[in-house]
Amino acid sequence: MTEYKLHESISRGARAEALLQNDLLQEAFVRLEQDYVEAWRVSPARDTDGRERLWQAVNVVAKVRDHIVKVVNDGKLSQRHLDELTRRTRRRP
Repeated sequence: MTEYKLHESISRGARAEALLQNDLLQEAFVRLEQDYVEAWRVSPARDTDGRERLWQAVNVVAKVRDHIVKVVNDGKLSQRHLDELTRRTRRRP
C-alpha cells in the first residue's frame, strides 16, 4: 500500500471513529434496531413478507455499524504500517 493510501485510510479511520463516538448516531442505531424489533414483535405471524423486511432492516443497521468499525480498524492497521515504514526509513544509513 502506498504512503498516500495509508494516510487516506488513517484519515477515514479517524472520521469513522468520530462517528462511532457520536451520541446521535449511536442513538439512531439503537432506536432503529429497537423500533424494527418491536414492529416485528407486534406484526401478524401471517405477514411473512413484512416480518422478513423488518428482519432485513435490523441486519442492515448492524451491517452499517460493522462497516464503520471495519473502517476504524483499517485505519488503525494502516497507522501501524505507516509507523513501521517510518521506523524502517529511519534505520537506513
